[in-house]
Amino acid sequence: MKSSTPSDAPGGESLRTVVVAFGANLGVAVAKSVAAVVTGSASMVAEAAHSWADTGNEIFLLVANKRGSRGPDRRRPLGYGREAYVWSLLAAIGLFVAGSAVSVWHGITSLLGGESSAENYTINYVVLAVAFVLEGISFLQSVKQIRGEANAYETDFLDYALETSDPTLRAVFAEDAAALIGLVIAAAGIGLHQLTGSAVWDALGSIAVGVLLGVVAIVLIDRNRRFLTGEPGPGALWDAVVSGIEKFPEVASVRFVRIEFVGPKQIFVVASVDLVGDAVESSIAHVLRRLESRLESNVAVVDAVFTVSDPDEGDTGTVSHRT
Repeated sequence: MKSSTPSDAPGGESLRTVVVAFGANLGVAVAKSVAAVVTGSASMVAEAAHSWADTGNEIFLLVANKRGSRGPDRRRPLGYGREAYVWSLLAAIGLFVAGSAVSVWHGITSLLGGESSAENYTINYVVLAVAFVLEGISFLQSVKQIRGEANAYETDFLDYALETSDPTLRAVFAEDAAALIGLVIAAAGIGLHQLTGSAVWDALGSIAVGVLLGVVAIVLIDRNRRFLTGEPGPGALWDAVVSGIEKFPEVASVRFVRIEFVGPKQIFVVASVDLVGDAVESSIAHVLRRLESRLESNVAVVDAVFTVSDPDEGDTGTVSHRT
């Protein structure tokens, strides 16, 4: 079951990915802000707002990684993993408000105001090029982590990026991808402004960047919402857990399994099983506790609860993994 279930402790590589993203976004935000003030470019203002939003978001993600990695205690028997989704949700909302809304608003006001100021295009292009390199470094770090984990779980790269229970990894990947696309859009808007002499293109570039950020933010908000409200995980995870339980020599068959993510790469398992033989009632509880302890030896399983199945209960072939 190790190869098919989340088996990496939270933190580690994800923390490194967020730290790299924070450093890159901070440097890019400062450079874009200076360029926006010097040139007055609407697209550059949008890009600066985007990068400052991303920088602030990385702080939320660092908090998410730190608080979500705490283990179970008396107050939280299932640990604090869900806090990672709370802080990541706040980061996604920040991206929508500080990134998307500001970019769209500035683009619309520039469009309605009919601004046609001359820009220092060289500064804009240099800053965009530097930003592309820095954002690219952060993006490649997230891609490296996603590819490694996707290969370990034999999952498609993009599917894993969207479905992973690690909200910080997904956020960095999505934000960096949006940043790189946004830089291309901004460069196109500035370039068309330079070619046509019309600031309309620059304003449209700002609006397009804002819309892009809005779409990414909504996707991230929805994913965190799903994990906060009880994400059961993909079918492959359910199959792996059932297969792992069936390998226990005391288990004759698995009748029912329910899985719920309680944090990044952390699951809570409830299972109903048939036991081998006709153990007396007094020993059944001890057998079930041993099975629970054995399953919990997998670092991904925060807690497990086993019960003896009812004779009339269906088998795993008739129970959906989403149950």
